[in-house]
Formats: sequence, structure tokens, C-alpha cells
Amino acid sequence: MSYLDRDILGMYRNNDTGPGPALMGADTLLGDDVYNHSDEQLGDIKEIMLDMRSGQIAYAVLSFGGMLGMGEKLFAVPWERLSLDTINKRFVLDVDKDQLKNAPGFDKNNWPDMASDAWNQQLEDFYGNGTRYGTGAGARRMQQGGDLRGGASLQSGSGGSRSGSPSGSQSGTSMSGSRAGTGNLQSDQGSRSSLSDEDDLDKRS
Repeated sequence: MSYLDRDILGMYRNNDTGPGPALMGADTLLGDDVYNHSDEQLGDIKEIMLDMRSGQIAYAVLSFGGMLGMGEKLFAVPWERLSLDTINKRFVLDVDKDQLKNAPGFDKNNWPDMASDAWNQQLEDFYGNGTRYGTGAGARRMQQGGDLRGGASLQSGSGGSRSGSPSGSQSGTSMSGSRAGTGNLQSDQGSRSSLSDEDDLDKRS
């Protein structure tokens, strides 16, 4: 199933004026398939973990078991490592199947402390610098403006290019940072003010 199949509220019914794909309903993403750039199915999204302090998405919890023969093991993937493929209605994680067998995982009955330094270090070692939850580059990205939202990037299809390692840079439209439309208000007001001052001077002369 894709997020369209679970859209019981009709969020994505109107592609021109609706909220998607820049803003997506979390419940519609649960169960979405995850592929890599070799068009290999890796698994699906089981849960989305929210940072309750910042309001950002920290991790997507994925299950690769059915596809990779890894049992019921779960994996926390940093949200910025996922891309939304709006053509095929699925997510893309640019990691080879063989690499995923070494990814930090856990048993579904024994969840780790995902805010701990030890856990974050494991994920940073595997997925690369900048994926540490709540600190460092990841936290700085949450404060940066100009983009749509912290998290996954948008892709036009499953064939978009990235560098060949899990720590490679992403292609597509970034969704990290602050809310859309809030970054340029002051500069816009400032330019209007200066224009009006010039008009007053012209009238007086």
C-alpha cells in the first residue's frame, strides 16, 4: 500500500492545492514501502519517531526482515536519509541490501534509548556525520530557514542520483529547516519601508 491508499481524509485528493507532498499526514506514511536506488525493495515503515522538544521527526523505524531474511528486527533510520518518491508513491533509502545487514537494529520487544549518546553514535557511524539526533549538524539543520521542513527530501522518481554511500549527500528538494514562508518577512517589510520613504522625499521636492 502507498500513502494514497491510506488517505481516508482526502488530503492528497487534489494535487494542485492540497498539502501533499510538502506536508504529509504521518498516519498515511506508516506501512509505506522503502526501496533503494537499485529499485530493490528493502522493507517498510513501521513507526515515525517525533522529537517532542523540537517538533521535528527524528527517526523512521523500518522493518527489513521480510525482504532481507533478518527476522523481526527493527531499524531506526535518520529521517533525512529518506527521500519521498512521489512518482512511485514510496520512500527511497540509498543503502545497498548487503550494507543493511550491518545497520544498527533492535528487537521489537526491547527498544533502545534513542536519545542516548551510545545509540546516536551507532547510527552516526553507520549513516554518516550529521545524523546524530538532537546535537551537532542535525540540530543546526532544524534551526536553518529557507526550506520546507526537517526531514526527508522530495524526488521526482526512484532514479535520482546520490553519492554511493549511506553518508552521501542527497538530491531532490530538501525539506529540512524552518516552516515555509516565514523567513523573508522582515526583509520584505524593510524594503517596503525604504520605498515609501523615497516616495515621501519625491513628493516634498
